[in-house]
Amino acid sequence: MAVNLVNVEAVSKVYGTRALLDAVSLGVSEGDRIGVVGRNGDGKTTLIRMLAKLEEADTGRVTHNGGLRLGVLTQHDSLDPEATIRHEVIGDMADHEWAGVAKIRDVLTGLFGGLDLAGFEHGLDTVIGPLSGGERRRIALARLLIAEQDLIVLDEPTNHLDVEGIAWLAGHLRERRSALVCVTHDRWFLDQVCTRMWDVQKGTVFEYEGGYSDYVFARAERERIAATEETKRQNLMRKELAWLRRGAPARTSKPRYRIEAANELIADVPPPRDTSELMKFASARLGKTVFDLEDVTVTAGPKVLLKHLTWQLGPGDRIGLVGVNGAGKTSLLRALATAARSQGEEQPAAGKVAVGKTVRLAYLSQEVAELDPTWRVLQAVQAVRDRVDLGKGREMTAGQLCEQFGFTKEKQWTPVGDLSGGERRRLQLLRLLMDEPNVLFLDEPTNDLDIETLTQLEDVLDGWPGSMVVISHDRFFIERTTDRIFALLGDGALRMLPRGVDEYLERRHKMAEAAAPVPAAAPAQQSAAPAKSSADARAAKKELQKIERQLDKLSQNEAKLHTQIADNATDFARVAKLDAELRELVAEREELEMRWLELAEATG
Repeated sequence: MAVNLVNVEAVSKVYGTRALLDAVSLGVSEGDRIGVVGRNGDGKTTLIRMLAKLEEADTGRVTHNGGLRLGVLTQHDSLDPEATIRHEVIGDMADHEWAGVAKIRDVLTGLFGGLDLAGFEHGLDTVIGPLSGGERRRIALARLLIAEQDLIVLDEPTNHLDVEGIAWLAGHLRERRSALVCVTHDRWFLDQVCTRMWDVQKGTVFEYEGGYSDYVFARAERERIAATEETKRQNLMRKELAWLRRGAPARTSKPRYRIEAANELIADVPPPRDTSELMKFASARLGKTVFDLEDVTVTAGPKVLLKHLTWQLGPGDRIGLVGVNGAGKTSLLRALATAARSQGEEQPAAGKVAVGKTVRLAYLSQEVAELDPTWRVLQAVQAVRDRVDLGKGREMTAGQLCEQFGFTKEKQWTPVGDLSGGERRRLQLLRLLMDEPNVLFLDEPTNDLDIETLTQLEDVLDGWPGSMVVISHDRFFIERTTDRIFALLGDGALRMLPRGVDEYLERRHKMAEAAAPVPAAAPAQQSAAPAKSSADARAAKKELQKIERQLDKLSQNEAKLHTQIADNATDFARVAKLDAELRELVAEREELEMRWLELAEATG
């Protein structure tokens, strides 16, 4: 029987006149992997701080098992600014001692890319004081993971980690024996790591078995049975459940919920997006040209980030952009935004960016734009526009869109200066959408947003007709909102990834293996491969771009065939003919994808 590590008994906590937690009783046992979700401000962080005895409860009590070894990652680290990374993470161990410990090597490589900590000027001997908040947070996480604990409590551990770092952390936590309680809005991470969920809502904590996918189903089912009046929220949960069930089959490693019940619950839920319809509407709004890049070079100061880039962002394209930090994701968006603002007059360091005449760009950067702190939320939105056209006959007032983004009627009269960081991020998104753009650049849009707000944002974007590029370390969000994923791997090139983030992680793993030291004798044994001519390289790149356009067209035709099959379900002869066409199309697509991979490897 599992040993009980922590007991929370009838705990309550009040701030001002608001009860964050009301007589909550919970327990954490050996082997538990618990994910904590809920809206910002509903008490997630307060709950885990009291669980870790970092904060006192007003009533009730929290008891720890005798001798409990507890590790806590809070949102504010306790690192000594005068100390070095070596002192805080490794302590007094000599190099030959810590280098012989597999766990230390694994943590340093997973969080910093190698034992030499290449991203820090003096490696392990870098002083902590001048470092950024994100760098300090990774150091605090490394210190925690290197130690031995019975229970680890993590508050937003994926913040400031890239896709690769998040994948490593998920794998590392799965292998540990420690129990885990984790607050995060990263839904992919929750599915990979957690076996139980705590949902903090209005002073109460609801418990669910399974990871995030299981939780979505269980909560949607609970709300359906309870016949709640929150119809909008129910529909959003069912829509997300449909995405989870119809998407990649391995989204949850332990699908405990009843498949039949889940399928019945989503039987009448259409796919999240009608891609062909949105493409048609986007083409009408944008014309044929959005952004055409020809032989473009993108720089940041003296550093060349992208070179000889020929690429096209077409009407209705929904692109996810992933890559290593510093590879040029944000710089690429900035170069395109500069060209759009100047109507093509300002160009990158080399090459040409052609911008469509009808492009209306909205760019959400990582920096939250400052607004007059005395403005009310509704006033800040209405300053842009009173009503917004969301396409397909959908129109919303500023107040209605505010409500969809979690600003209730009461909250709409809150001064901007009193909003939290996440609420300001939401407000910034709102103002962008109110301006009716037809091209969206979103750079880390999920920062500071809770899961419920993320589902609401995804719902708005599902029906938004235009071209979109999303940079995000939130794997769930980028897979959910985009149709194709491209990667910057730090070698100056932009590559399409037919298999998405999984393929990106595989490529990064191969690059890391290739960069690993090789035995001294190895070079002598290698035969020099004939260098490809620049003409061959250009031809391969052109063929790659041609295949990408063909794959786009095939995807659209595939979607149309699926629709036609559904519309003619009772006409068996017609369905048989359409099914034969579909099989031919799928075979053609698979052949093209294989050719694309061959060319990508050859030019990579």
